[in-house]
Parts: sequence; structure tokens; C-alpha cells
Amino acid sequence: MPGRGLINGYILVVDDQSANLRVVSTLLKRRGYTVDTADSGDAALRKVREHPPDLLLLDMMMPGMDGFEVLQTLRAEIGLGELPVVFLTAAQDRDLLLRAFEAGAVDYVTKPFMPEELLARVGSHVGLKLTRDRLQRLVQEKQALVNLVAHDLKNPLSSVLFAADVLRNDGCREERVPRYLNMIHESATDALGYIRRYLETESGGSRRGEAIRGEAALNEVIEWLQQRYGLQFEARGVQLRVTRGGDDALAWIDPLVLRQVCENLITNALKYAPQSDLEFSVHNGSPGFVQLVVEDRGPGIPQLRQRELFKPFTRLSDDDPADGLSSGLGLSLARQILVDAGGGLWYEDREGGGARFVVELPQPPQ
Repeated sequence: MPGRGLINGYILVVDDQSANLRVVSTLLKRRGYTVDTADSGDAALRKVREHPPDLLLLDMMMPGMDGFEVLQTLRAEIGLGELPVVFLTAAQDRDLLLRAFEAGAVDYVTKPFMPEELLARVGSHVGLKLTRDRLQRLVQEKQALVNLVAHDLKNPLSSVLFAADVLRNDGCREERVPRYLNMIHESATDALGYIRRYLETESGGSRRGEAIRGEAALNEVIEWLQQRYGLQFEARGVQLRVTRGGDDALAWIDPLVLRQVCENLITNALKYAPQSDLEFSVHNGSPGFVQLVVEDRGPGIPQLRQRELFKPFTRLSDDDPADGLSSGLGLSLARQILVDAGGGLWYEDREGGGARFVVELPQPPQ
């Protein structure tokens, strides 16, 4: 399989005449393109399916499967319909050329061709293809950022809404009012912090890998989680319990980022195991690593769903306890964040019933 040209692109040249293949491929390689060749329609289709080029230079008239049949087949296949095709042809029949454009060719070059003309037409269409690819990647990256922001803002905003509803409905004792007010203030501050972080990363202020680095004290993280979410569990008649580790339980990750990951695990427990206590505990992992273990006594996750658990847009059950607010991105984003930090996230059935998620992270460098 040929490698894709880093700048000038990858071109597949198709012609049943070996001399033509040699001349065209040599000319294109000198201009800096990555070039592969095929001497028949069947061979061309096989190579395109294995490694789609940025441009297909296709002989119009070939024995067996001609260029029109190749193009018709490509246009019918998912993922290949937008491949730019330039016909190489010795014919200058007007009807035949019109048929080529109607079939989906973007251009044609007549044989014998002038090298300057061939290079000009190839350069134009490869440039358009690579520009379109860059725009598509940009759109995908923007959409991924939108998904990330929308997902991560839900947790602090849900905490704001919970505390505000309690205060509006006179649902707490007077001595607890400051705690609910503090929850509102801290959650709103976190939401603004996430937005600033995303905007800085998007504008080039920091790369993703750099943005997640820091030193997190795991005991402080789980105590913060208990402070933030303890009241929500209490309101359901259950508890959020934490078990501290040693004072040296440190992870090489930004504490705010780790809190985001843990909040995803907490909100999943609130949705899918609402009547169960939740336990966070700190443990030693493999050498050089520490672990946060999150356990509940809910229904657990069926074996078949465990295979899909960390894929984007996958929910833990067919029902949506979040009433349309669950995107199915939480576990996928959490695992990707941890992998970027050099760690991991996996699921285990809890002994005696329930779910057990294990967060493993490297310790800070010495």
C-alpha cells in the first residue's frame, strides 16, 4: 500500500498501456506526488477500496471494464462517491466527453497530453480535494468540542439547579443554607472555568496533552466530591462514602480534570443506581500508578452492554433516566481523558452485585 503524500497528495493512475503508466507516474512523482498504478478497471477498484486516493487518473477506454464502468461502480459505493476522477482519453468526441461529465468525472486530459496541462489540471483538483478534507476535519473537530462542552457543563449546572430548587422550596434546615449557596457558587465557578479552558485550548493557548497535566491529591478530590454531591445523595435517602488512601496518593493529572472524570461516574450512578450508596476509595495500583475505585450496589451492567460501554453515544440501559439530557458521551470522554493522561478506565462486576469502575493514573514524576 502506498503512503499518502504529506503535502501534494496521493494519485492512482489507471491505464492498460504500461508505457502510459510509466510516463504519467514519473511526471507526477517528480512534482512530489505519491503515485500508484493499475493496468485494469478491476485492479483499480481493488486499490481504491484498499486505500482511496486523493485523485484518480482514469483511462476512458480499456479492454474489459472501461473507465465509465469503473466510475459508475465508484459512485455507487459509500465513501467513494466523492472521489475526484479525471479521465485520460484519446477521444475528442463531444458526446463522449459529455457522457464523461454526466458520469461524474471532474475533468479530462486528452492523449497525447502536454505535461504542463496534465500537471495544472491535477494540481487544481488535488488541491480542491485536500482543502475539502481539511474543512471536513475542522467541522468534525468543532463538533467534538461542542459535544465536550455541552456534556461537561451539565454536571455543574445540574448541581446549581439542585441547590437552587432546594432553597426555593424551603427544603433544608436554616443552618444548611450556606452550604447550598456555596454549592451554587462553586458549581457556577467550575462551569466558567470549563468554558475558559475550552476557549484557551481552541485558540491554541495549550495543547490537550499539556492541559490535563498537573498534580492531584486523590484524598482531596474524593473529599471535594463528597462535599459537592453528598447532599444530592442524602436527598435520595442514600450516601456517598469515601475511603481515603495514604498521604502520598498523588496522580499526574490536573485536579479539575480528574474531578470532571469522577463527576461523570457519580452522575451515572445517580441515574442508573439511584437507590444505592456510592463508594469512592483510593488504592495503590500497579507500580507507579494509583487507583480510584467507584462502586455501587445497583443493577450492574449486562455482559452484552459491557462490550459497548466506552463507545461514544452509548447509554448504560435502554431507558434514559436523564429524560433526554443524556448524550451517552460521559464514559467515552472519561476514558479518553484518562488515556491521554497515561492512565485508564475499566469496568468490573462488583462481587455481591453492582458496578465497579476503576480509574488508574500514573503518579507524578520524581
